[in-house]
Amino acid sequence: QVQLVESGGGLVQPGGSLRLSCAASGSIFSIYAMAWYRQAPGKQRELVARINTGGSTKYADSVKGRFTISRDNAKNTVLYLQMNSLKPEDTAVYYCNVHLMVASTFSTLDAWGQGTLVTVSS
Repeated sequence: QVQLVESGGGLVQPGGSLRLSCAASGSIFSIYAMAWYRQAPGKQRELVARINTGGSTKYADSVKGRFTISRDNAKNTVLYLQMNSLKPEDTAVYYCNVHLMVASTFSTLDAWGQGTLVTVSS
């Protein structure tokens, strides 16, 4: 019904930058909010950043001032995460999450991407 495809992960040195992308497609009637989560080895999945339909954003304290979440203005189904000043503790699998209404059923859905690995290491 709904697919989320992430890209942009990889290996980067401390202090470097990466930009993650997430493209949503399928039976989407409306998107309420989009977010990035991450899960480091041995830890629980945590919210990194969220953006709602009005453009309001929320960030985890650990990434404030370093990460920026945004959406494509033309395609509200594309989500980005610009990550600057990366630290080794940012190493994790990053997941895209979209809270939406499915067009074919008019039911709400929390869709997840497959995850993209970000490794920060020298």
